[in-house]
Amino acid sequence: MSAFDEHQHRYLNRELSWLDFDDRVLALAESAETPLLDRVKFLAIAHSNLDEFFQVRVAGIREQVAAGVTTRTPDGRTPKEVLTEINERVTRLVDDSDRLFHESLEPQLRDEGIIYADYESLSEQDRSWLDQQFHARLFPVLTPLAVDPAHPFPYISNLSLNLAVQVRAPRDRHTRFARVKIPPILPRFVQVPEGDEAERFVPLEQVIAANLHELFPGMQIVSHHPFRVTRNADLDIGTLGDDASDLVSEIEDRLTQQRYGRVVRLEVEDSIDDATLDLLVREMEANEIDVYRSRGPLGMAGLFAVAGVDRPELKWELFHGITQPVLADTTDMFSTLRERDVLLQHPYDSFHTSVGEFIWQAARDPKVLAIKQTIYRTATDSSIVQALIHAAEEGKQVVALVEVKARFDEENNIEWARHLEEAGVHVMYGVVGLKTHTKTTLVVRDEGDVIRRYSHVGTGNYHEGTARLYEDVGLLTSNAEIGADLSDLFNYLTGYSQQQDYRQLLVAPLQMRNRIIDMIRQEAGQLDGRIVMKLNSLVDPGIIDALYEASMAGARIDLIVRGICCLRPGVPGLSENIQVRSVVGRYLEHSRILRFGTKPRGRRYFIGSADMMPRNLDRRVEAIAPILDPQHKDRLEEVLDMLREDDVLAWELSSDGTWWKVPTEKGLDSHLRLAELTTELAGQQRPSSDEVTVE
Repeated sequence: MSAFDEHQHRYLNRELSWLDFDDRVLALAESAETPLLDRVKFLAIAHSNLDEFFQVRVAGIREQVAAGVTTRTPDGRTPKEVLTEINERVTRLVDDSDRLFHESLEPQLRDEGIIYADYESLSEQDRSWLDQQFHARLFPVLTPLAVDPAHPFPYISNLSLNLAVQVRAPRDRHTRFARVKIPPILPRFVQVPEGDEAERFVPLEQVIAANLHELFPGMQIVSHHPFRVTRNADLDIGTLGDDASDLVSEIEDRLTQQRYGRVVRLEVEDSIDDATLDLLVREMEANEIDVYRSRGPLGMAGLFAVAGVDRPELKWELFHGITQPVLADTTDMFSTLRERDVLLQHPYDSFHTSVGEFIWQAARDPKVLAIKQTIYRTATDSSIVQALIHAAEEGKQVVALVEVKARFDEENNIEWARHLEEAGVHVMYGVVGLKTHTKTTLVVRDEGDVIRRYSHVGTGNYHEGTARLYEDVGLLTSNAEIGADLSDLFNYLTGYSQQQDYRQLLVAPLQMRNRIIDMIRQEAGQLDGRIVMKLNSLVDPGIIDALYEASMAGARIDLIVRGICCLRPGVPGLSENIQVRSVVGRYLEHSRILRFGTKPRGRRYFIGSADMMPRNLDRRVEAIAPILDPQHKDRLEEVLDMLREDDVLAWELSSDGTWWKVPTEKGLDSHLRLAELTTELAGQQRPSSDEVTVE
């Protein structure tokens, strides 16, 4: 067996596995079991995912190819081979999306009175209304840019939608090129007022194209073709060195440079002529492999506007989180947490009445001395941040670790950091060279005879919006050792602490990798070895190899991986004791849960912010906390069991690297069942488990 074959045998390719995940998202859009407007939403999500994939992952591979890098990935491919396979896969995905939209979704939307309309297909009255809108709202904003010896080819911004226009002057045989940018500040689709029909949406570029004669008076419009550009948007934070004394200024400089990243994708409609396409490719220094043709509309992420139509009967009914009785029955969360920990699972447990209330009570409580929190992503109108500002105004010591290197949220986080600083919050920007990805809050309270710490450790961001759509778990606790660990962790983040040892937390990049591998190996040494991991991504070769070794030693391993999985399960002699599945449905599975051991021996459970990827284990600050309460362990086991038994939303990974949809037999939708379970548990006290807590 060649070295290449051996690598293929052990690992799956990270980028192709990511595209497998996008295929699973697209499958939700294709499924007749998904409500119609949610199908449109999942189509938009699949294309929004692709936008990010090209801006970051494909951009990085393109840079490697341009630099002549031939080093093989862990699965044995060169960057050029990966790029070729990505092109083939994305081409198929775009073709599938075109077919889905035009042959299935668009006709069904029309039947429901939601019409995706071509400008030319509208009545004269409707076209007249759109033309009036053009003159009133569009014409003043548009700036046609000519390309000739006196006017160089204009800069095309990232993810911008444009019209490539060929015009000809009277009595002139030669055509001239101009570019018209579709203003991103305007809605992607123009909604025509309701008449006899219901909602009608017309692509903005078609309205502009129909009125190009107003932009080029006296010229003949020879042709017009929409095109869309994707550029390298990776800030390359890894190059920030210890001399980056002003991290915010450095990030802002990188954001400015980001606008001029190289082109990594050029999207065009099928109808574009060769001359115009050749000009675009040449002027933007793109390659043939960067060009993707479709039937349109380009930028299908814009279909979020259509999916947002107020037709609840065409959407899934989302679960509105409930308040756990232990929290609902008290106005003093701190007294509750002194008696017991609280385990949360969002969106089933309300984020607002649990985590949000915890932080607001801390902000208002005169006994609270300090609040420390890490902020990776948060809402644009964040109530959490407002609570921190209120606490600072009340004279409390408030520290916010704002991660200004959070990809695609850099500008939002810089803006929040400045608001916090203006309010008197001590704002820190993390450790140079590392991203702070941990989701932690520490509250320090003076209780007379003792200074007590209260903590929250979670898997999700402090973001009220995503907390309604992302599945995440979190722990509220007054455990003294976890609180002491968080104090040490914040000192590491804000000062010069070299703390290496933690009492309860697993912390990256300090000791998390070694601790997790040690626990995997401990299970490999047991006759009844058992490991369950629920993750967003499994990429790290060291973790994968440890799981292979445990499988070969006889340990039974279940992996629930939403997105990327580079481990190849079910390979005889290597991973035959490993099963991998993925659950994709109405909520985004985002929690990370680790389980080691069996009930007779004692089970260890951990939750936290880290996926099993090199970046999480080696280049980010992450925290994973143990779950010590026996009832909470039982609850996590119920969650994991439900995900393993799901036969409505679940997919399984085969040893050949292909994903297949689990056939529906029992009809167990884990998202619906977890909502039901949360409601049931809200009305009853659960019996204590006899299991011995393993610490």
